[in-house]
Amino acid sequence: MQYNFDEIIERRGTDCFKYDALKQLYGRDDLVPMWVADMDFRSPDFVMDAIRKRCDHEVLGYGMPGEGYWQAVTSWLALHYGIQIDRDHLHFIPGIVAGIAYALLCFTEVGDKVLVTTPVYPPFINLPKGSGRTLVCSPLKVVDGRFAIDFDDFEQRIEGCKLFIMSNPHNPAGTVWGEEVLRRIAEICEHHNVLVIADEIHADLTLPPHRHISYSTVCEAAARHSITFMAPSKTFNIAGLGSSVCYIEDEALRKRFFGWLDTLGVAGGNIFAFTAAEAAFAHGEEWLRQMLAYLGDNVALLDTFLRERLPRVKAVLPEASYLAWLDFSDYPYTHEELAARLVDKARLALNDGTTFGGADYSRCFRMNLGCPHSVLQKALEALAQSL
Repeated sequence: MQYNFDEIIERRGTDCFKYDALKQLYGRDDLVPMWVADMDFRSPDFVMDAIRKRCDHEVLGYGMPGEGYWQAVTSWLALHYGIQIDRDHLHFIPGIVAGIAYALLCFTEVGDKVLVTTPVYPPFINLPKGSGRTLVCSPLKVVDGRFAIDFDDFEQRIEGCKLFIMSNPHNPAGTVWGEEVLRRIAEICEHHNVLVIADEIHADLTLPPHRHISYSTVCEAAARHSITFMAPSKTFNIAGLGSSVCYIEDEALRKRFFGWLDTLGVAGGNIFAFTAAEAAFAHGEEWLRQMLAYLGDNVALLDTFLRERLPRVKAVLPEASYLAWLDFSDYPYTHEELAARLVDKARLALNDGTTFGGADYSRCFRMNLGCPHSVLQKALEALAQSL
């Protein structure tokens, strides 16, 4: 089957956060929303068919993840990432942000230091701060147009930290951390007795020829001190169903964290979370292949446009995901002036860089490329005119 990712789907008026929150957050609702990290593509037919079939049984009582769900998840992890585990190593969670919050509460105390590498997905910053932990930031470098960890700074700042929240691939810009980088992280975290929370929600969105390596598989030390989160939500555009999974190889960590989750009663999930995830993982290979090719074309479109029309915009392009990082610091505008131009002249809603790590990123913005080619082309033309 050939899937149509060029289709324009009207999402306004569906209580869609990406579109229907524009007026509240940006002051106007006539913007092209390229901020919230979901895609404007139709959710896959095999997922929707599974949900419709489940709805034919008109009793929506308490559900549970069945054998088909666990088989689909374990088979996907084994096939794509070489993760050979059984269902006892896995736990359902109703979303990765919630999972990270649970891990913070389970493994750290108020005042404990938590390390992140910035710029980074805002909840990595907000969760530690909001729960009374001490946030420690190690800024990433941009080397040859991609993010890189400054390991001298990283190892200095990790001293005294209890936990490192890692985005793998990194958000923003989907930087794929290679084996050498992951081994270095594992070595440092093992030496300093730091627990690693690996958010790998964008793993399935790794764009060819890049290859995702799951952190726990890189060496024994990484498996010993890590908790990994994955989900079908970004991959198959079903984020609204709150379906994610946690896997842990170390038995002691597993008993402690899974026991905590069971005490909180979060394993119940919802019927459609299980139904959709099972269908996605069981039948999603061809849809994913076509969608990644389409995203790759969008990345190439952005790259070419910036080189030809906006060479002063410095971009970190995604190697995984559909999220690009744009640096406008070569333009003579303050943060406020840039934000106003993007909204009032370009009519674009992008993510403000300051939310990814503070004032150091005040002239940076994150752009969501998970849209039809025509929408991206129109947005880029508007961006060029606004500058």
